[in-house]
Amino acid sequence: MMKDIKVIAFDADDTLWDCQSHFEEVEKEYASLLEPWGTPEEVSAALFSTESGNMPLLGYGCKAFTISLVENAISFSHGEIKAGFIDRIVQLGKSLLELKATPLPGVKETIQQLAESKRYKLVVFTKGELLDQQNKLNRSGLAGYFDDVVIVSDKTTEEYTKLCHMNDIKINELLMVGNSFRSDIEPVLKLGGYAVHIPFKVEWKHEAMESYSHEHLATIKNISELLEI
Repeated sequence: MMKDIKVIAFDADDTLWDCQSHFEEVEKEYASLLEPWGTPEEVSAALFSTESGNMPLLGYGCKAFTISLVENAISFSHGEIKAGFIDRIVQLGKSLLELKATPLPGVKETIQQLAESKRYKLVVFTKGELLDQQNKLNRSGLAGYFDDVVIVSDKTTEEYTKLCHMNDIKINELLMVGNSFRSDIEPVLKLGGYAVHIPFKVEWKHEAMESYSHEHLATIKNISELLEI
């Protein structure tokens, strides 16, 4: 089915390394700081609303998330939250910029074998903040296996089309591998490309959508299964 593939593009967060779990741990501690003003469920709902409202201006990533944490804390507490709590919230957000980005099981071995085969061009194609994503890739120890790294503000069909143009390929020569059906899978399928979905144990609410079967789609449990495909 994928015999014409020339470029394999990989999502980064929650595909190559764990990311969302760390965000959820930060949000859990954040909710405890705001406990005087509401329940964890109320804090989470308000934060998601704040994040969603900020996305058109701030995009994705740790820095945008930190700004939303602070903004939401002030709003949720009706301006009552003290400076010391705000400082703790900022430190929580900054802690996400220092994640070890340890490759998930099977990732390093799989990427290494694909790189050594020299059959495909390997690209990291992810969204988020430039410096943060570059640093995570470097800390992961995987950077040397990839031919290119492309970081975009959002993964739209237009961005996938640009990715193909950058690599001088047709859409049916692209295979996208990722955990988010909304960002990594559906846009590629809409264009006529191929995709491999690797669902992760946790999912950010903004990325949630119902998956479906498609003749250009394979779903696997571990990235090592990519070698069989």
